[in-house]
Amino acid sequence: MGPFTDARGDNRFEQVFDGEGGSGRVWADYAVRGGARMILHVEADQSLRGSGAAGRFMQAMAEYAREQGLKLFPQCSYAVAWHKRHPDYDDVLA
Repeated sequence: MGPFTDARGDNRFEQVFDGEGGSGRVWADYAVRGGARMILHVEADQSLRGSGAAGRFMQAMAEYAREQGLKLFPQCSYAVAWHKRHPDYDDVLA
């Protein structure tokens, strides 16, 4: 699993995965609203679908937000559902 990155110029969080579950990339497009990032869309390469990579990416995004003092505002259905299943990351929600 590669490092979690914030491609600020593209308003996109990204992470590369290369392992038993497959190889590819997971990303989330976001919009900046002050100190919050509105998560507009989360997507995984076809090769990673069903591997759990998107969930690991969401956890990395929540941990990154916590470390950076950012707030996340999930907009897409996947991000909303993930946060509902992981209330231990409610502190990063806007």
